[in-house]
Amino acid sequence: MKINSRFILSFVAPFMILISFIGLILKENNKKIFYLPIGLMGISIIFEKDLGRRLARKNILKKIKSYQKFK
Repeated sequence: MKINSRFILSFVAPFMILISFIGLILKENNKKIFYLPIGLMGISIIFEKDLGRRLARKNILKKIKSYQKFK
């Protein structure tokens, strides 16, 4: 059985956020700052993917509409 790499990579960002959340809760006060960057990166990856999907869908819709005008 072949595992798709995109399927595995789709779990990376939520896993990063989970690690950050657990680190912020369980670590001492002076070491909590080290878990913030990984959480922020996970959040930024999710927002970037969402924005990319929205733009791609909008471009596809524009192409469909322009094709329908010529018919």
